[in-house]
Amino acid sequence: MNRLRNRLILVFVAATILPLGLTLWTTLSLLNLSLELAPFRELDVVSKALETTGRELYNLSKEALAQAAADGRVTAKHLKPSEAQAFWDSGVPEQFELAGEQSNRLDYFVRHGDEVWLYSRPMPVAMGDLTREIANARQVLDKSSVRDLRRGFGGPLLLVAAALWLAALATLIYLAARISRPVQLLTQGLDRVAKGELSARVEPGRADEIGVAVDAFNHMAGQLQQARERLIHVTRLASWQALARKMAHEVKNSLTPIRLTMEEIISRRGEPGRIFLEQAAQIVADEVNTLEKRVRAFSEFAAEPPVLPREVDVNALVEERVAFLRTAHPEVNYEMRLAAEQPRAIADPDLIKGVLTNLLENAAQAAQPSGTVLAATSVSGGQLAIEVHDSGPGLSVQARSSLFEPTISFKKGGMGLGLSIARRSALLCGGDIETVDGELGGAAFRVSLSATEIGVRSSNGASHGTEPHLNR
Repeated sequence: MNRLRNRLILVFVAATILPLGLTLWTTLSLLNLSLELAPFRELDVVSKALETTGRELYNLSKEALAQAAADGRVTAKHLKPSEAQAFWDSGVPEQFELAGEQSNRLDYFVRHGDEVWLYSRPMPVAMGDLTREIANARQVLDKSSVRDLRRGFGGPLLLVAAALWLAALATLIYLAARISRPVQLLTQGLDRVAKGELSARVEPGRADEIGVAVDAFNHMAGQLQQARERLIHVTRLASWQALARKMAHEVKNSLTPIRLTMEEIISRRGEPGRIFLEQAAQIVADEVNTLEKRVRAFSEFAAEPPVLPREVDVNALVEERVAFLRTAHPEVNYEMRLAAEQPRAIADPDLIKGVLTNLLENAAQAAQPSGTVLAATSVSGGQLAIEVHDSGPGLSVQARSSLFEPTISFKKGGMGLGLSIARRSALLCGGDIETVDGELGGAAFRVSLSATEIGVRSSNGASHGTEPHLNR
């Protein structure tokens, strides 16, 4: 289920381990080389040589000062014991000391009875500075010998590299989960659709390529679901059409001789004693005519009408149908809310007229006297919609479930085929009919058709400050 995420992690590991290893090896190699090139050994040799030289210079200076004192080339300074208390208390006969701020003078103390003779001579080199520099060099060397520089640099370098690599791996795992999760949901949705569950949808929410794929999947699943519902409806209509053709043929064969016989009886109505027979024959003839009308309705339902699509001015078509039915139902208040421009669709105008006539007629019958029927047009996203609303009692849940099925009608003069024929006509024009929430409290239907480019541009133009007009 998470193979994509695991592959991303493996690709990251394979792509980073080798470069990281090479980088660490190169860094440590350069560190070792730099440590080998460091002048610690030379510094050690130089410091020891300076220390030996300083010691020899000090010894030579002592010998030269002692010889000069013995030869009388250096004048002695006579001191009281209290002025050289440290030397006097030491009890030694003679002593050399470095004096001065920079230890640049050599003093020679000698006992002479109750006095201390002091001989002094400047040093050719400031022994204090030399001693201090030698001590600093030895301190650096001592630290370098005590501290392992390779371990000091190598250990932290490995720790920092490992920490950064683990942080990058954790970030990748998080990102891989975010990437693979929508793909996993999309795969599950495709599997559900493949098993026939066309209501499956994937929750959108991303704006990248995966989000586009999810939107495309949801759109595809919706289209497949609509196509399956239409196919089921068309298949049911085909079954009813076959049944209607068979019934119409059989009923017509039975009615024809009855109608001819009754007409023959009626034609002889002048003969005496046949008044009752004439009345009975008239009743039978009327009923036969009614049955023939029903047979013709079934025949029309079973027949496949020719489809002649062309560009249709939908507003004009709605206004024509409303004007036609307003005369037939003067007690009903007809309203129109049409798009400001002239939306157009590609459809068969005769079939659309039949659809509108059926919907408006049903709406007028449901609204009853002083009721209201609303006809509205709009265009959105390349789809042109024609809606018919009424202020009648509305539709029950049971009625909605079989609304477009060919059923028996309990309306006076109804055949139960009107909405089935209307939806078939809409489907033949590349559209469909569906129920929507009514604005007037009753039933409401929407006819969806494909809008032409003119219709789409008109809708866009109407959205820039032009309001639809309301006709009554």
